[in-house]
Amino acid sequence: MKNLVVSIGQLASFDEIVDVRTPLEYAEDHIPGAINAPVLSNEERVIVGTLYKNSPFEASRVGSAMVGRNIAHHLDTVFADRPRNWRPLIYCWRGGKRSGAMTTWFNMIGWQARQLDGGYKSYRHQVLEQLQCLPSRLNYIALTGHTGTGKTRLLHALSDAGAQALDLEGLARHRGSLLGALPDAGQPTQKAFDTALAVALSKLDADRPVFVEAESRRIGNVMLPLSLLDAFHAGRCVRVVAPLEARVRFLLSDYRHLFDTPQFFKDQLTRLIGLHSRQTVARWHELIDNGQLAQLCTELIEQHYDPAYARSSQRSFRGAGGALQFDFDPCAADPLAQARELMERAGAKASATAVAKDAPVCGGHALAEPLARAASQAGAAERRMR
Repeated sequence: MKNLVVSIGQLASFDEIVDVRTPLEYAEDHIPGAINAPVLSNEERVIVGTLYKNSPFEASRVGSAMVGRNIAHHLDTVFADRPRNWRPLIYCWRGGKRSGAMTTWFNMIGWQARQLDGGYKSYRHQVLEQLQCLPSRLNYIALTGHTGTGKTRLLHALSDAGAQALDLEGLARHRGSLLGALPDAGQPTQKAFDTALAVALSKLDADRPVFVEAESRRIGNVMLPLSLLDAFHAGRCVRVVAPLEARVRFLLSDYRHLFDTPQFFKDQLTRLIGLHSRQTVARWHELIDNGQLAQLCTELIEQHYDPAYARSSQRSFRGAGGALQFDFDPCAADPLAQARELMERAGAKASATAVAKDAPVCGGHALAEPLARAASQAGAAERRMR
């Protein structure tokens, strides 16, 4: 089987990447673009693992039958239309029996299947290695400023205007504060976030500055790598400012989903007891019940968010003292003009093509190019399956 095993650096040379782990393992994280064709279901893996404790032979016998039936099912469904010259890459947890079984079957059919050396475990190690070395190669401009100044909206406008932007809250699917959970959008697992972040970082051009919103290490339930925090704490800063009235209007619009679910909103505010008295939180509940939303936003800004900002890790930014102040209207119908003004003042040129240079080699491998190709191939495969 040794000649059927390939390394992570060869991801881009395959037509499709197939993850044969269980649906639960796949949901936690997977190589971007990989499709899931499990050779053991979630329940079957538990059965085999339980049997293995008493009899490895019996576990192998029962598990092999399960694997054979599942591969046969995938051949009749998922892979029924694959051409004769199809070249898939197969992986499981650590490049063991599960991926080995499917690789063997596929090659017996006539496909040029290969098994990923070390499986997902090896890939995960590569992602963590990338997260250690990629952040330090970039030059960051951190957008700091109080809640409600529209930093995320400005970041998106900068991206639309041709600047490089790293949207950490977008990758985390969370706005970073106690009230930051997005409606109808759960957060990724830590492993899935790490994968998405590594790919995003590997696509950025080291010769151009990267705008990033100032964040603490935790964004909801996921954590930023310290290497990234250290890197953008050492960069330049832009202090985004807006009048209180504009901030209130922006929060009324941006957090509309909370006002539409008043009980959930009150439950979230209840978690602030300890930072604020029960009487204060009870008053905020009354404002919600009475529909006094502008007053509620004003009090949250003045009594919670602004004092929290003053205590926050903004002091960790080395460039905070010389930060460029930028007056931003977060409620503007089209913020592109303001974004272009900031780019000019910050000396950040727009990219005409918005295409990054070749991904740098970091730790012996480059992630961006093979993963981008894998994602494109998976999209084509998904369209075939519809």
